[in-house]
Amino acid sequence: MPSDDGGGIAEAVPGPHPEPRDDLRERRPSITDGAGPWLRIHPVGLAPIYFVGDPSESGRFGAPGGEYGVMYAAEDEYGAFVETFGRDTGVRVIDGTDLLERGLANVSSSRRLRVVDLTGEGLARIGADARLFAGDHGVARRWSAALREHPSRPDGIRYPCRHDPSRVAVALYDRAEDSLSASSLGVMLSRENASLLARILRAYDFGLT
Repeated sequence: MPSDDGGGIAEAVPGPHPEPRDDLRERRPSITDGAGPWLRIHPVGLAPIYFVGDPSESGRFGAPGGEYGVMYAAEDEYGAFVETFGRDTGVRVIDGTDLLERGLANVSSSRRLRVVDLTGEGLARIGADARLFAGDHGVARRWSAALREHPSRPDGIRYPCRHDPSRVAVALYDRAEDSLSASSLGVMLSRENASLLARILRAYDFGLT
């Protein structure tokens, strides 16, 4: 049943997020530009910078059919951590082995990257809402593909982390690859990161086994 918010406008209870708008190319997305640094948690067996194209592994804003690659990072260590280890909603215990297999890295760009900003007013400008970064991956990937082909030619998407919307993540398209470089900050479960890890675990009330 439609509900009235008190201002005289009835709105249906939200269901799945709508598909990309037919007029998306004519809309003006909110664009933020920056060169980082961003924080990224990655498997220790892989270099920090790599782009995933396989739709089964490419995450929320990956290419629907593997047409391009996407790499994820966050604007601070908390966002990088909760996006990596907070994916299983309700699971609050992390295996130390998983932390030994993950490294932390700083990622920066030699040029200022232009990303579609889905924080603040950025969602309404393109006719989207928060379900885009918290709902069905299939819909989000189709929006990602449409935004990538927008005339503004963005290098990626900036969006609130699903498990901690006070933190911000980025999904970078592989067109930015040649501009990126990374510096290692060590394995997550290491002496140099012990204080940081303790603060993060305490913030999210996560346990470690």
